[in-house]
Formats: sequence, structure tokens, C-alpha cells
Amino acid sequence: MIRFFVLCLLFLFSIQMYSQYSIGKLRKVEAEVKEIMDELHVIGLSVAVVNKGEIVYKRSFGNKSIDSSNSAKKEMLCDEYIFRIASISKTFVATAILQLAENGKLKLNDDVNKILDFKISNPNYPYIPITIKMLLSHRSSINDKLGYNSFNHINPEKGNKYKLCYNDYAPGEGYQYCNYNYTLLGAIIEKVSGERFDNYIENHITAPLGLKCSFNVDKLDSSLFVPLYKYDEKARKFKLMSDVYKSYAKQLKGYKMGISTPCFVPAGGMKIATGDLAKYMIMHMQDGIYNHKRIITRKSEKQMRNVLTPESSYALSFREYKNLIPHETLYGQTGGAYGLYSAMIFHSYKKYGFIIITNGCLSKFVDGYNDLHKSLIKCLYNNLIVQK
Repeated sequence: MIRFFVLCLLFLFSIQMYSQYSIGKLRKVEAEVKEIMDELHVIGLSVAVVNKGEIVYKRSFGNKSIDSSNSAKKEMLCDEYIFRIASISKTFVATAILQLAENGKLKLNDDVNKILDFKISNPNYPYIPITIKMLLSHRSSINDKLGYNSFNHINPEKGNKYKLCYNDYAPGEGYQYCNYNYTLLGAIIEKVSGERFDNYIENHITAPLGLKCSFNVDKLDSSLFVPLYKYDEKARKFKLMSDVYKSYAKQLKGYKMGISTPCFVPAGGMKIATGDLAKYMIMHMQDGIYNHKRIITRKSEKQMRNVLTPESSYALSFREYKNLIPHETLYGQTGGAYGLYSAMIFHSYKKYGFIIITNGCLSKFVDGYNDLHKSLIKCLYNNLIVQK
């Protein structure tokens, strides 16, 4: 009886969500989406469309998981399932940093060495400080050559190759997208706030918004995790990436604030469902507020979208997109890792936006997005945003 009642509520909710669209319009959208999926060999796809600050369309297609040896074992993707969203995670980190700046806990132009427990300095330019803003904008001169899963790589007292972590230009003088920047920002959040990274994000961003998500896999229902599949070009088949949702239990036993932070992968480790990510996007679309909860100020929100590197269109965790929809300037972030591709892209003034997540396809990144993102955004915009 309870299950029947829940199904009825979901049915009524879906009717209300799609009431502005005709059945013919929805069928056209879904036919176009499935055509795009077939073309790019998409395994599973989850999308959400926001218009005027409301989720007006949310739908999952394809499979949550696959077994090439037994097609009967394929499981369909559902809206409540959770993805590790890769680099969209960086926007949560930047939001936290701007919160701390608003509260007077730090300044964006602070030298990171005033906060961290280990030295961060480009050995080629030792007298030029690396600032928090440089980390946020990928203008720190730091790179990912040695990875970003430990601070021992970049700590001169522990890493004998730490010099390889730096480029040959001065901090602030060049741009290189770098996950290490946001791993360091995660440590800064811990040192300044006194809260463990995952707890800070939940206490100050996701819980106030009513979102069920986390950087910590052990706080979530593992049965909802969507497996990710990377295409193996040599074998010509998708390969399951088995370590995507690995437990952090061992690392948490001896956790040290500002040192153990990389285990949460601040640069790409957020786990969240499409609908909750859409609500988070609405907060950013509405200048920092959602459902009467203010997360950051309007001024901070504008800072996050203020492009500092024109050649990459990169701001503070957000990018500017001028070539996805003709004559429209969009903002957001995309992600790609382990076969997953994700996008959170919106128009800040007209209040529409798109969430797109796949657990495996043949598309590749070009200029911060891929063919899947571009094709789907065009489809969803033309059918569900533009009223014809």
C-alpha cells in the first residue's frame, strides 16, 4: 500500500513537472536524445533541465550497469542513482572558499604558506607567493605531473622530485588546468575552518540546500552508485572502472587535517544524483540563494564567473561558454574521469540550465566540453527552453 502511494506521488509529480510540454514535444525530445545516445554509444544518461529557477524536465536513459557476457544482467538507470561527477566537484570547493572569505577567515590574495603545514613555492620563482586566488583560477604554476593523491609529492621535505610539480613560468603569469590546485584548496578549507573537508561541504553547502550527497563514499548508500565504464580502444569495448567508489575508512582512522585531505579528491570526488545537482545549480543561477537559503553572496557569485584567463575562458571554478548555443553566454563546469562525462551549464540572467551525466560513451573533450554535451544542450534548449 505504501509503495503504491509513493508511486502515485511520483506520477503526480512527473505530470506537474512536464505539464507545460505536450506529449508530442516530450516524445520528440526523447527520440532525439536516444538518437544522440546511439550515435555516441552511450551506456547510461541522466539529464535535468532548469527553466526560470525550476526543474522542468528530469529523465534517465539507458543502463546503470552492463554485462557484455549476459545482456539480461543489464540494469536500467534511474533518477535517484548517484554519480561521481568529476570536475564539477571543483565548484563546491570554490563555493566553500568564497564562504570563508566572506566570513573573514581568509582573503583570496593570501599567500597559501600562511595557512598550509608544508611549503608551497615555485623553486624557479621562490620570491613570488602563490595565492588562494591563483589556485582557484589555475594560475598557480602548479601541475599534475606527479599526480594529486598525496601532498608528499609537492612537499619539499618529503618529495625529492617536488620541483617537477611546478611549471617554468611565474605564479600568476600563466594558466594550466590542474587538479592539485583544488586538492590544496581542500586542505586550506580544513585548516581555516577547523572542520574536515567532507564535513565542511555538507554542513555549509549541501545540507542547507537539502541535498543528499557527499565527497565521502561511506556516508552514502552504495547500492545507488552508478558504475563507470571507460572505452578501451584496443579491445574495442567498455571496461568497468572498479575503484571509483572505494571506501575511505582506512584513511579516516589516522586522519590529519590539512594533510590527509587528498583521500576525498576535492578536485573530482563529489557523489550526487542529477536532481540534487540541478538544485545546486539553481543556487548558483540565483546568485547564491535557493529555497530561501543563502549559501554565498551575490558578489561572491559574480567573482566565481569573472573570467581571468580569456584563452581558456576560466574564472574561479566556472568556465564561460560562448559556442554551445548561438548568441548566448553560458557558465558552468564539466567533468570527465573513468569514462564518466558530466556537465552543469547555465545562463545566469535568463535562469535556464542543464545537467548532463553519462557513465560511459565514445565522446572526448574539446574546449571544455564534448560532442555529447553540445548535442544534448542543443536538443534540450531548442525543445524545452525556446518556445516555438
